[in-house]
This record gives sequence, structure tokens and C-alpha cells, in this order.
Amino acid sequence: MLYCCQYHHQKGEKTLSDILIVQNLCKSFRLSAKQQKLEQTKTKVREAVKNLSFTAKEGEIYGLLGPNGAGKTTTLRMIATLIKPDAGDALLDGASVVKEPELVRRKIGFLTSELKLEEFFTPDYLFDFFSEVHGVPHDVRTERKKDLFTRFGIDQFAQVKASGLSTGMKQKTSLAISVAHDPSVIIFDEPTNGLDVITARTVTDFLQDLKGEGKTIILSTHIFSLVEKLCDRVGILIDGEMTACGTLPEICGDMNLEDRFFQYYYAAKGAGEL
Repeated sequence: MLYCCQYHHQKGEKTLSDILIVQNLCKSFRLSAKQQKLEQTKTKVREAVKNLSFTAKEGEIYGLLGPNGAGKTTTLRMIATLIKPDAGDALLDGASVVKEPELVRRKIGFLTSELKLEEFFTPDYLFDFFSEVHGVPHDVRTERKKDLFTRFGIDQFAQVKASGLSTGMKQKTSLAISVAHDPSVIIFDEPTNGLDVITARTVTDFLQDLKGEGKTIILSTHIFSLVEKLCDRVGILIDGEMTACGTLPEICGDMNLEDRFFQYYYAAKGAGEL
């Protein structure tokens, strides 16, 4: 049973409004002959996302949980307007990712573990550049850069070229850049992937602080503990389809998340039943 439309905020009587409405998103990719050979398949087209729908509320952290290849990254890239859906749409604060991509981009921040910083540039330059792109006033940019760089310890490396930064410092720089314009919705694709425990903790603490500021966060992950720690609600994606969606108590009942996930996974793969 799906619980996507049955969430109510628990603070008093207030029910938060939907800030993201995903409506029947679909996306397929054509496989090259080389990809078919590597994956040992004769299938020429892969359905990455299949008729996917869910909603996210203002001020919540919503997680997309699934294994590699489940369609998480493709979904987030469609929401972030980096790729176009084959069918369906998503409305972000009323703006369509299909019809109004520029308006959507002004409202969001997007961070992926695959983001590569141009190695010739420094964190200071990159922050200023992306602030300019988003039209952040100079005085606001200066103050925001000071706050974020101090928080993440980037200030000591502000003039170091990205090529000379550690993996963790690159990730923290990317994180600061992604929220330079103070967006209301932040999309994170595998935010702690490949990070050491100290940097990962810095990132998760920051996500919780963003939520405390009333931001909406959409994140993808395959890490059960991250969902349990951060997410108000979670959608379980398997083979591009939403298998379950709701709060952890709604999805898990008296089971832990990992065990419940594998029940859904084996059932979807035809290896068992719920």
C-alpha cells in the first residue's frame, strides 16, 4: 500500500502544503551496443523511471531510497531540469519543470556526488561566479560566503585551486556553491557518498539545519541509516517504480527499514511476497 498522499505534519493542527508535485514521470534511455554487451542484455531501451508520482511538503526532508540503477538520479535530474522527461511533469512551487525550467532553476539548489569542480578555479571564485549566475546582490553574497565558508572550514582554502583540495573539501565547496542563492528547495543526490565520517557528519548536520530554516530537501540515497536519521518521509524506488511511500512508521510497521526494504525488493523481483 502506498502512503504518498496521507502525510500530515505533526506540529499542532497545521498541515503543510505540497511544494513539489511529481506527476507520472517517465524516462527511457537507448543502450548502445557496448552497453548491451557489458550488461549482457539484448534490450535496446532501458526504462529508467516508470510513471513515477509523489509529493514533498514544505519544510520536510523527503528521501528516495533504492539500489543503484533504481532511477533515483534520473528522477532528481528531471526535477532539477537537467534532463527532460519523456512523459509526465513535476511542479515545483507551482512551476513546471517541462514548461518553466528557468523558473524552477531559480527556486532550487542541486548537488550531486558526480559534480566536478573546474580544477583551475578556487572556492572563492566559484562561489562568486555561481552567485552572479543566480543574481545574488554583492553585499548578500559576501555575507553568505563568509557564513558558509566559516561553517565548512573552506575559508582556510578559499584561494586554493580545486585541484589542490581534498575530496571532502571539494564536496563541502560544492555544497556551499549549491546553496549560494539561498534556494527554498534543495536537491541532493547521494549527499554523503564517498565521504569520510567527519565530512559526512558535517553534511548531515547542515541538512538538518536547512530543514530548521524551513527549507525543503529532496535527497536520494541507498543508506538506510541516513533515511532513518534525516527523512520525514521516504519513497522506495525499485526498477524505476515507486514501491512504497510514507513515513517510516507507515512503511515499516514493527520492522526496521532495512528488513522492510528487502521485503519490497524481493517481492518486486519475484523472489518472495510481502
